Amino acid sequence: VGPVRALHRRDRAHLPRQRPEPQPRQREADERQAMREALSDEVDVESLLLTDDGLSFRRPGIGPDVPARLRRGQWALQAEIDLHGLTREAAREALVAFVREAHRRGQRCVRVVHGKGHGSPGRQPVLKDKVQRWLAQRSEVIAFVQASGAQGGAGALLVLLAPRGAMTARR
Repeated sequence: VGPVRALHRRDRAHLPRQRPEPQPRQREADERQAMREALSDEVDVESLLLTDDGLSFRRPGIGPDVPARLRRGQWALQAEIDLHGLTREAAREALVAFVREAHRRGQRCVRVVHGKGHGSPGRQPVLKDKVQRWLAQRSEVIAFVQASGAQGGAGALLVLLAPRGAMTARR
């Protein structure tokens, strides 16, 4: 056996390595902690909730026709989350993560199913009021309305998210 010689590799492709997209774990952990501290169950949103032909909410500066257009289905439904059976804390975390991810993906119209409370003690909805308060506190949410009967009725909300990159100051 003789001395070792390196082979010439001329016909080898040099491809740049694609780096995986960074995962903002610390930022998400910080946001979850801030959400626990800041996203209150006790916020008074009664002044923000309008009552026309059903429950609706819109941010200041959003046209009065937006809830009606949302209710009529002007925006296509792009995602949905069902919070049935979750504890209040689990539902809050799931909702915040869902809204954040839907907004990041550029989705505009989503449905949040919170339930009607038929399986709850006293047959009262546990999450309904909480979900409305949580959504009203999220900067990504610009409006929401109670869903039509075919879309979940009193057990669901249709939520309109701000266009990606255009969020209000409220967090």
